[in-house]
Amino acid sequence: MHRPSHTLVFGFCSLAACIGLIAFAGWSVSSAEPVSKQRLKPVEAFDGIGNPTERALALFAEAGKVIQHPRCVNCHPAGDRPAQGEISHPHQPLVVRGEDGMGAIAMRCTSCHGQANFDFGRVPGHPQWHLAPIEMAWLGKSLGEICEQIKDPARNGGKSMDELVHHMAEDSLVGWGWEPGVGREPAPGTQKEFGELIKAWVEAGAACPKA
Repeated sequence: MHRPSHTLVFGFCSLAACIGLIAFAGWSVSSAEPVSKQRLKPVEAFDGIGNPTERALALFAEAGKVIQHPRCVNCHPAGDRPAQGEISHPHQPLVVRGEDGMGAIAMRCTSCHGQANFDFGRVPGHPQWHLAPIEMAWLGKSLGEICEQIKDPARNGGKSMDELVHHMAEDSLVGWGWEPGVGREPAPGTQKEFGELIKAWVEAGAACPKA
């Protein structure tokens, strides 16, 4: 497995300043590998459901274990401030979305978030680190509300259903949810299993739970 580099791109934030932010946030250094508390049922587990709508609902409920997991909803906040941690508390220090989802001027995401996870300081990282657009806000919504939002091109980044499946199954920033670094619980299952559930949900008619 590829081991992430410990290189940080600090931008406006000096090394000393970012270490100070780590201390301010109350993060501690740990060598413990995070372990997911949940698994995902394979698509085959739903083969016995003959009614397509019922099958779609069951598949999306299983995929919802990922969609509503903190690794996903923390980057899909309802406002301009991201969330963090296992209980999705407001990001510390206070940062905001900015015009492009990558932070405000002089407080860019890349000020402290680098190209890869920085496990020593427990700072997550990825080359495309940014917030989802406000139209894709998930935090605080029911699974049914999120489902309808995911299907709506006006609120899913203009994606078709095929593009949505590809995004869920292949996008590397989505994939970060399963390799979040030291001290963070990964999303349930694997990205491959999640993508297969979303694909099967679409093929079954993409029915949504009632909000």
